[in-house]
Amino acid sequence: MDFKKLTELVIELEVDEIADAVKQALDEGKDAFDILNSLTKGMDEVGRRYEEKEYYLTELVLAGETMKEAFSILKPVLAVSDKSEEKVKIILATVKGDNHDIGKNILGSLLLGSGFELYDLGMDVDENAIIEKVKETGATIIALSTLLTMTVEHIKIVHESLVAEGLRNKVKIIVGGAPLNMELAKRLGADDFADDAVDGVKHIKRLAGML
Repeated sequence: MDFKKLTELVIELEVDEIADAVKQALDEGKDAFDILNSLTKGMDEVGRRYEEKEYYLTELVLAGETMKEAFSILKPVLAVSDKSEEKVKIILATVKGDNHDIGKNILGSLLLGSGFELYDLGMDVDENAIIEKVKETGATIIALSTLLTMTVEHIKIVHESLVAEGLRNKVKIIVGGAPLNMELAKRLGADDFADDAVDGVKHIKRLAGML
């Protein structure tokens, strides 16, 4: 199993084949980080195709599922590797009152492919859960998703709660979702806004000082 083939499987959205391909590559003695790098190249190309409107939301969702399958095999191997560097920790959550998670899940898959350490709190998450996770993990970026206009104010509540706990200057908040734009995001206390998951990865890399 060569690395080019792994990259192609991600690009071609072969969700049913990727896990076996990753297993085969590991069985052949290939380095887990080299495998991860080849998968990341595939996700980069998926992102490019999405931006060029060659791929659409359906393909992004499938690409995310493909990466999840690959990570289910790779994660235990990566966890015991001594080559792992300190990763940027990110908390993902859909805000309280909102039960939409497609965008958040796609972002999570893309971020995993980019080497971040993720803590996905799921949907309908209140500010207390986020604060506790920041304290527990030392995460430096919080990515919040909202699809409902009536829930955007919860971004402000998270911001104010972090201020009250003395944590706000230790984290960056990036938000995304249909009701939002950069102006509203800033007004709610966020540091940044992204139009979609692909855009979100770039903005998060910038926030993390990687770009």
